[in-house]
Amino acid sequence: MKKLIIFAFIGLLAQLIDGALGMAYGVTSTTLLLTFGIAPAVASASVHLAEVVTTAASGASHIKFGNVDKQAVYRLIIPGSIGAFLGATFLSNLPGDLVKPYISLFLLLLGVYVLTRFLFKFRTSEEKKGIELSRKQSIPLGLIAGFADATGGGGWGPIATPVLLSRKGMSARKVVGTVDTSEFAIAVSATLGFLISLGWEEVNWLWVGALMIGGIIAAPIAAWLVQKVPAQLMGVLVGGFIILVNARTIVHTWIENNAVYPYIYIGVALVWIVAIFYTVSKLGSYKNINKAEDKSLAD
Repeated sequence: MKKLIIFAFIGLLAQLIDGALGMAYGVTSTTLLLTFGIAPAVASASVHLAEVVTTAASGASHIKFGNVDKQAVYRLIIPGSIGAFLGATFLSNLPGDLVKPYISLFLLLLGVYVLTRFLFKFRTSEEKKGIELSRKQSIPLGLIAGFADATGGGGWGPIATPVLLSRKGMSARKVVGTVDTSEFAIAVSATLGFLISLGWEEVNWLWVGALMIGGIIAAPIAAWLVQKVPAQLMGVLVGGFIILVNARTIVHTWIENNAVYPYIYIGVALVWIVAIFYTVSKLGSYKNINKAEDKSLAD
């Protein structure tokens, strides 16, 4: 019973992060499961199956709160599903660990760009209501992100979210909601491929159920938060999280001295925290200026 409660908490925490920032359900939940001594194959099977339900709940919540560009969802799910299914069934034995650091380096640079753009160059007037995504753009993005999700243990959000956010005028709220909603189709495709290649034997349904319950509870909370958090602050939160997640992969791959790991993480976290406080203070200043203008007009 104690383990089931822990699994439910892991599902809740992972979905809260994923639903609010548009990424990291797979990374967060798998990492936490492995920390508690769960075998990698069992952790992977449990997470992929739980994602089918949690992504459905998350997508429904984001749609309810108006965080979704449905046209962009339609254009992402077909190539994303194909990439996820192929990755899970035929290509899961490829040496993904060799490619992962280079993808992480690219995403880290995107994260830096997203953070600085929302921190210094964001203008509310430039924010677009929808996501302008053509078929020529959605097909390669969907295929690559879906493939990475299935072969790398999580990649749909970490790739799709920063790529979309890096484009000028993108609404952070719409990007997060759209990526999360489209992830349902990717989770279904990856799960089908996973079950075809590995079978049902690795699945512990009690653990999967506990992860699902936690994710279902967190999904509407995360979608509500996305709607309430100011666009500029949302962009800074997402950008910093992209940097933090990918820095971990790069550090563990290319730096052999384990002693420096904490200092790097603390350094990245401090920069992120300073950026968040700077954004909050700037938003507070704008709010006070607007109040003063409204008061002068009323007088």
